[in-house]
Amino acid sequence: MKPNDPPFEHLAIARALLLEPYGLDERHLDAALAEIFRHRVDYADLYFQFTRSEGWSLEEGMVKSGSFSIDQGVGVRAVAGDKTAFAYSDVIGAEALMSAARAARTIASRGAGRVKVADGLAPGAGHALYRPEDPIPRLDAGAKVALLERVERAARAKDPRVRQVMAGLAAEYDVVLVARSDGLIAADVRPLVRLSLTVIAEQGGRREQGHSGGGGRFDFSHFDEARIAVYVEEAVQSALTNLEARPAPAGTMTVVLGPGWPGVLLHEAVGHGLEGDFNRKGSSVFAGRIGQRVASPGVTVVDDGTLAGRRGSLNIDDEGNPTQRNVLIEDGILKGYLQDTLNARLMKLPATGNGRRESFAHLPMPRMTNTYMLNGDRDPAEIIASVDRGLYAVNFGGGQVDITNGKFVFSASEAWWVENGRLQYPVKGATLVGNGPDALTRVTMIGRDMRLDPGIGVCGKDGQSVPVGVGQPTLRIEALTVGGTA
Repeated sequence: MKPNDPPFEHLAIARALLLEPYGLDERHLDAALAEIFRHRVDYADLYFQFTRSEGWSLEEGMVKSGSFSIDQGVGVRAVAGDKTAFAYSDVIGAEALMSAARAARTIASRGAGRVKVADGLAPGAGHALYRPEDPIPRLDAGAKVALLERVERAARAKDPRVRQVMAGLAAEYDVVLVARSDGLIAADVRPLVRLSLTVIAEQGGRREQGHSGGGGRFDFSHFDEARIAVYVEEAVQSALTNLEARPAPAGTMTVVLGPGWPGVLLHEAVGHGLEGDFNRKGSSVFAGRIGQRVASPGVTVVDDGTLAGRRGSLNIDDEGNPTQRNVLIEDGILKGYLQDTLNARLMKLPATGNGRRESFAHLPMPRMTNTYMLNGDRDPAEIIASVDRGLYAVNFGGGQVDITNGKFVFSASEAWWVENGRLQYPVKGATLVGNGPDALTRVTMIGRDMRLDPGIGVCGKDGQSVPVGVGQPTLRIEALTVGGTA
């Protein structure tokens, strides 16, 4: 690598923010790692983080709240076998670092380390998927308020039935630095922005909502007039459609899932079950099934952290490994799991660049990045036309899944009743109930319109939240249970 390569640029920024102001350099990191290895451990790492975040929200025609915060600190981890010790400090400095190192080494009571700590630190590889710039100062406060006000005016002007508009603008600048006992040092500089919009429409005393928005790893210039118009159109039309919605039918039926955000069902019902920790412990329904058929022919699912500018993408994961494009299911056959360093080592498999953590105060674990199903060969219109009687789910709200058995429950925020191959009328209150692995075997038609979500996903696991992406083409699934209101 050359000094002007992205990994070196990221390291320079991270050193300037996380080490130099506190009198730290690589010698202090080496000393902390060596302190941990005075006891019997296999691996150790240091995770420094600086996060600056800002948020604005508009309601009832005015910006009613704003927030700004700075958070920073260091997490110290020591691993021996399948046991982990972890300590963190929100104070960065030589004394705090050594104190955390001494606390983490207590995972073993005495003896020399079985693995020698590397002699010195060397930069690791990484991608250049987004610019290492802070998006927060790219617009001043007045411009951010004006942006939200434009969104609000455009939504109200769209239709007289629009009664209320709520909009939010958020930005984050996240700088991380990882130093490992195997001699690697790596850094990443991560921008993130998001614009969200909720519209409430009223007609005949009935009120319904519509939602839209998007974002990713770039700055506020992404939200130009054309993109704002798309968000407004989607939110308003969703609210107006729901005003006409009838009670959803219930029963077992054919369900067509739309492209894009409905991939959140794939994320929850299948993706979590393919994370390495659940499979190492045998608690996932996919445990021990690599090489077996787990989905219909044509179903290929990937997790790709290398998509430029996407919300779920990272140049390196939170253990310093470059992210990858990992094929999880190929033509219906299970190919692999998502791995962090710990679970990969214990399962004797390679790490996949999926070690993620919410902050320096949390341990890393295997997590998804951008998870989606690849295209099939069917025209989406052909898929809907093939349905005699069934449901077309355009968009989803909340949902949940049980990892141990794959059972899921998802509510559709916008859906249509289909009869004789045509959309008949919108329905309200449709809930999809099923089993993730079983649902994958019931996929009979896959569209050629794969779409990623607009950049709104947040994934929760074991109390930690991280930004993610989802996506899929239009899908036809047979005999899925719909809990309705009719």
